[in-house]
Amino acid sequence: MSDAITALITGLLALLGTYLSNRRSAALIAYRLEQLEKRVEKHNSVVERTYKLEERTELQEEKIKVANHRIEDLERRSER
Repeated sequence: MSDAITALITGLLALLGTYLSNRRSAALIAYRLEQLEKRVEKHNSVVERTYKLEERTELQEEKIKVANHRIEDLERRSER
């Protein structure tokens, strides 16, 4: 009978230890996942800003081309 009680107590303590260990691991995983999500959000923000900057750069380059053509046209007219 005492062997059965000892085995039961040992089993319960093992289950408790496993439960606490898993809980700690789950908390650590949740924390690391949250940190990773923050880093991904920052990365995505940088990508979005870079895309917008590229669009603006293309627009500015197009405006510069147009301005250069207008200057060339004006220079040709003044040479005549």
